[in-house]
Amino acid sequence: MTNLKKDSIALIGFMATGKTIVGQKLAQVLSKDYKFIETDQMIIDDAGKSIPEIFEQDGEIRFREYEIQACKKASQLHHMVISCGGGVVLNKINIDYLKQNCHIVLLTATAEEIYNRAMKDGQETRPVIDKDDPKAEIKNVLDFREPFYNAAAEIVVNTTNKSLEEIVAEIITKTKITENNK
Repeated sequence: MTNLKKDSIALIGFMATGKTIVGQKLAQVLSKDYKFIETDQMIIDDAGKSIPEIFEQDGEIRFREYEIQACKKASQLHHMVISCGGGVVLNKINIDYLKQNCHIVLLTATAEEIYNRAMKDGQETRPVIDKDDPKAEIKNVLDFREPFYNAAAEIVVNTTNKSLEEIVAEIITKTKITENNK
């Protein structure tokens, strides 16, 4: 059921599908009243350390607890474009929080496109591809997460072979969010 009062957009998807760059542009296009945030940055701010440090020092369970809190906080904000960490869909409570005030938009891309984009960023910035066979790792993680992404998504936008402007326009059209929603 769609809540017409939703005034934020949560972008979900695998790494390198464009959540950050699309989210920043989307917030800019919507209006100066819209802000862009990333759940990963919220976690870093709350924990006072980097995500790799959280995993190393506190473990994945603690990271996921921070993630739940970040989604809860983000869900209470208005006029936001939220870039969610790739694994946010693994815990249904995160999506339940976000759906309270956000349109959930899944950004997708082909495994080949994700690989190409991620390799441009460098393996050290993308732990999922810092493996002996990054293409196989991308495919394995995508295959595992795909049902979670599809279950969470209200809107799906494929970013492969599309310009930033085309992607943003498609999201605005599908969510029916405009600067008039203020």
